[in-house]
Formats: sequence, C-alpha cells, structure tokens
Amino acid sequence: MVGEGRQRIDKWLFFSRAVKSRSLAAKLVIAGRVRINRDKAAQASDLVKAGDVLTITLDRRIMVWKVLGPGTRRGPAEEARLLYEDMSPPPTPKGEAVPDAIPALRETGSGRPTKRERRQTDRLLGDD
Repeated sequence: MVGEGRQRIDKWLFFSRAVKSRSLAAKLVIAGRVRINRDKAAQASDLVKAGDVLTITLDRRIMVWKVLGPGTRRGPAEEARLLYEDMSPPPTPKGEAVPDAIPALRETGSGRPTKRERRQTDRLLGDD
C-alpha cells in the first residue's frame, strides 16, 4: 500500500521530533503549516520520501528540512537528526534588528501615559 521508502507526513514529523505527538503533527499539517517541495500538505496522510524538502512553521520560526529517509521509531534526538538535513536560514541575533525594519516613529517616553500620569490628570479634572 505505501510505496517503498515513503512515509506519512504526520508519522515522519513525529519520528523526527519536530512535534511531541502524532496528533499534533496531524493538526500542524491540516492547519497548513507544512509544505512538501513548496506545495502545502493537504492532509496528514500525504507521503514524504528521501529528497523531499519540508518547510515547517512552528511558533515564530521557520524550519527547512531535507528528508534523508523514513523513520522507524521515535528514538533519541541523535537518531532523529539522522532523518533530515537542516537547511534553515540562521536566526537573527536577538539584539540585532532586521535590516528591512522601519525605525520607531515616536520619541521615547511619548507613548501611553503611565498609571501615575493618568491618576494625576484624573485628580486635576476632579474625577474620583
């Protein structure tokens, strides 16, 4: 039924330790957060094979993995790393801004009033 060297995407994501459970993997695929060779995976039963490139969106990061082979079990992390080659772009350092980012338009301190400032204006206006 399943072609040699092919595996369901939800099982593969579970075996590669991208997610904690197969049901979470299925939900991730159904939500449209997994692409197989640039095409959205429509259902959890879609098949992956060695050489496929997966784009996985988890939280606020994007992972690009090349499938090296099907998994047989959910083993330790060292075994899971043998299932894929990480081709993700390196993350930007936290202190460094994105080069395309627009600088802040307001001056520091001219934003929302603090609780103390709001209380002072309420006292001046006579609101109790």
